[in-house]
Amino acid sequence: MKLNQLVKGQSAIVIEVNAGKELKNRFSSFGLVKGATIFIEGHSLAKKTMEIRINKTRIALRASEAGEIKVIQQ
Repeated sequence: MKLNQLVKGQSAIVIEVNAGKELKNRFSSFGLVKGATIFIEGHSLAKKTMEIRINKTRIALRASEAGEIKVIQQ
């Protein structure tokens, strides 16, 4: 399942980040790495962006970026 398929209130564990080197480095600097537990805080009205929480950090992602992250729902 892709991260952008989850809805507000769901949580998941990252199983793979399938992105380019630059984007993968940015994700890892936020703690978005394999094994991380994430929580979906919400989406924009058009669902073009989403807000996720990793531990106490909140991150806004484009839907296209979230589509590069494979997760397993908890």
